[in-house]
Amino acid sequence: MPKLTVLPHPDICPDGAVIDDAPSGVSICRVLLDNHIDIEHACELSCACTTCHVVVRQGYASLEEPSETEEDLLDKAWGLTSVSRLSCQAMIADADLTVEIPKYTINHAKEDH
Repeated sequence: MPKLTVLPHPDICPDGAVIDDAPSGVSICRVLLDNHIDIEHACELSCACTTCHVVVRQGYASLEEPSETEEDLLDKAWGLTSVSRLSCQAMIADADLTVEIPKYTINHAKEDH
């Protein structure tokens, strides 16, 4: 099974994480949630928001192409890059992945005090 590496995020996963046995055919979001990485998912994995947006730093080419609906939603995501995906729609294939969870979502922005 492929390995899913999550880069450190100050609130969701401060030390980062490595999931050594990420199952193929399962969404990145579901694997994160199943491994106690509480990524936002306001639409309950239905491709209706952008809160589960991730940047795929390694392994992007192994993922299926995003749907038109996903691409339209990604246009609204904070911190969009050319390797951004909605983690609820990106199904793990057979390659190792490294993902970064953006600091903000369209639903929630934190300010340092």
